[in-house]
Amino acid sequence: MQDAYGALVERFRQLARIDHALTFLNWDQLVMMPPAGNDSRAAAIAELTAMQHELLTAPVVGDLLQAARTQALAAPEQCSLREMERQWQRAVCLPASLVKAQSLAGSQCEHAWRQQRRDNDWQGFVANFREVVRLSREEARLRQAVAADMFATPYDALLDLYCTGDDSAFIGQVFATLKAELPTLLAEVLERRQPAPSLAGTYPPAAQKTLSEEMMRCLGFDFSAGRLDVSMHPFSTGDRGDHRITTGFREDDFAGALQATAHETGHAGYEAGLPRQWDGLPVGQARNLCLHESQSLLFENQLFLARPFVAFLTPMIHKHLVESRHFSEEQLWRALTRVGPSLIRIEADEVTYPLHVVLRFEIEKALINAEIEPDDIPELWDLKMRQYLGLSTAGNFRDGCLQDIHWTDGSFGYFPSYTMGALNAAQLFAAIRRHFPDWREALARGDVAFVRQWLGEQVWSKGSTMESQDIMRQATGEGTNPGYFLDHLRARYLHQQY
Repeated sequence: MQDAYGALVERFRQLARIDHALTFLNWDQLVMMPPAGNDSRAAAIAELTAMQHELLTAPVVGDLLQAARTQALAAPEQCSLREMERQWQRAVCLPASLVKAQSLAGSQCEHAWRQQRRDNDWQGFVANFREVVRLSREEARLRQAVAADMFATPYDALLDLYCTGDDSAFIGQVFATLKAELPTLLAEVLERRQPAPSLAGTYPPAAQKTLSEEMMRCLGFDFSAGRLDVSMHPFSTGDRGDHRITTGFREDDFAGALQATAHETGHAGYEAGLPRQWDGLPVGQARNLCLHESQSLLFENQLFLARPFVAFLTPMIHKHLVESRHFSEEQLWRALTRVGPSLIRIEADEVTYPLHVVLRFEIEKALINAEIEPDDIPELWDLKMRQYLGLSTAGNFRDGCLQDIHWTDGSFGYFPSYTMGALNAAQLFAAIRRHFPDWREALARGDVAFVRQWLGEQVWSKGSTMESQDIMRQATGEGTNPGYFLDHLRARYLHQQY
């Protein structure tokens, strides 16, 4: 084949165009579509997904990849070919029968879970969940079999889908440091900190949306290339010229929506800063979820929750939300940075959140590696909650092992990306502070241009040309080191430095 690589470029850009259509069909389904449109939309999405899979797994793609390996490609094109092959290998190693069975089992388990969680019905849930686990173990076995040199355990083969390049041994070592340090740190924070004020009040959603949009502009979001809408759960999606951010507003609490909006703005920033020359190709995509979450959590935890930025936001909050005007800057900051153990992961603060993730990582790793069975989960969950956070979930499945949607469809390996993202965010922001000694003054003015510029150069523009740990080393001088995150927590919650 004369130009196999060129043919692959066109094939993968065709796949990207289908993915573009799927992205906005899914966004519309979650945000705008009337309920009666669900069946026809599901059929359209299924059709396009099948078409995309067929184009990616067609025999000609394997032939083109083999031919392209013999071409004299420049280093950037070699990176591009590597990522094409990675995406192709992930698709072709699973038989269509398994993919279909997983889709059906996951759909059934997720649909039933919604009511089973409300009913605190573990026995009903686990009857469906056993099949999800069985199929996920088979997926892990097949993925490991085609890359045994890459994956030491079956779980690593699933983890790689989300935390590409970071294996369970490395993540386990990082998390061991958190397990050793965080309980003591949490106890010290709880002993020292004053009680946080409640921000309860009446805050019209329309006013909250206007406030969120003004904050997004300050964080660098371009509304000529994006928009903010309302959905049940916040998310960010889209592409370079069309970023869709959603959040959910509660009339009695504005802080959650504002914080979620800052988080999603970080995701959108990463997508906007990806390398233009690789548009439509795997090498031009975000490296992995550990880095993607680092960008959203940098915007949320390092910027939005920073004391100087809260000082900047306070007049803006007062302007849009009348009932907030009696809160001082100090009260707002203390309320936004409240700390305390909780049963629910998504309600946890940045001190306790990692322990929720460590618990899930340890359980799902043991589950996929067949060291435990689904029926063992409730007892193990309660044991680890008592060890790590001093709370019991015995008999309370709703607020324990039934609280998350992730496992219902077999998304094993996703959870670690949240805490790896938080660690990477703290480490990246430590490097930013070293490069910009006047960062406090800039944030107090609402100026984050220096942050976006540095991230654009050090992270966003790299796409998937490098592995995530190489990006971290180049940007900060070392791979992911939990010490930066622990130092950040001590500085904020023990010494009130920012």
